[in-house]
Amino acid sequence: MSIYQMSIIPADPQANRERVSKWVSNEVEKAEKPDILILPELWTTGYRLEDLQEIAEVPEGETYKLLSELAQKYAINIVGGSIAVKVGEKIYNRALVFNRAGQLIYQYDKMHLVPMLNEPNFLTAGDKRARLFTLDGYRMGLIICYDLRFPELARSLALEGMDVLFVVAEWPEARFQHWEVLQQGRAIENQCFLVSCNTVGEDQGTIFAGRSKVINPWGDIIIEGTKNKEETITSLIDIKTVKSIRENVPVFESRVPHLY
Repeated sequence: MSIYQMSIIPADPQANRERVSKWVSNEVEKAEKPDILILPELWTTGYRLEDLQEIAEVPEGETYKLLSELAQKYAINIVGGSIAVKVGEKIYNRALVFNRAGQLIYQYDKMHLVPMLNEPNFLTAGDKRARLFTLDGYRMGLIICYDLRFPELARSLALEGMDVLFVVAEWPEARFQHWEVLQQGRAIENQCFLVSCNTVGEDQGTIFAGRSKVINPWGDIIIEGTKNKEETITSLIDIKTVKSIRENVPVFESRVPHLY
């Protein structure tokens, strides 16, 4: 898999689409073509909440079409981060996942909005449960940035048999320690791989933390991006190890939810 730790051009969806299109074409030309490409949160617009009424897309708009076309053209799975989607007067922070045939197999609207950043003033929270989706036969889940702080969400997916949890984000440097620890916690407690894609750079005084990661079910960091450099993080993971780890340390069988 390849993770695009991207420095987003604020409020310029077309420029960001062009950069992602070029990145995808470069990744598929590698000697070892990745199975999955991962993009960050709100990668078309950046964190320009006050501009979203003008620059958010309609459902199945330009970015949707681009990701579908790229996935089909190159026969590659794309975890398309998230984009701002306008439905009537409401704007959702919506994640999109496309399979190798270019089909949208999953979408998720971020359900936890950040009160400290006034997100509820600009965005509408998703009101549908997060679900698993399947890529190449493996069960995967996806959450968006602030969702990482809510262990119940990741656990609900793990109880359905999740093998890999994707976290797409624009997490700030000011709280990078939380970014580090929460990811390892979600991987360990749910005995799954965790793959995160964060942004880098600065916008309106906010510095983003980078440090995108791949973490195994033991909580070991397999690979990690830098804190301030746009780059591609590439990793191979053996998803089959999830089953053996859960058998060796049977956390889910040891649960007593009727006492919680």
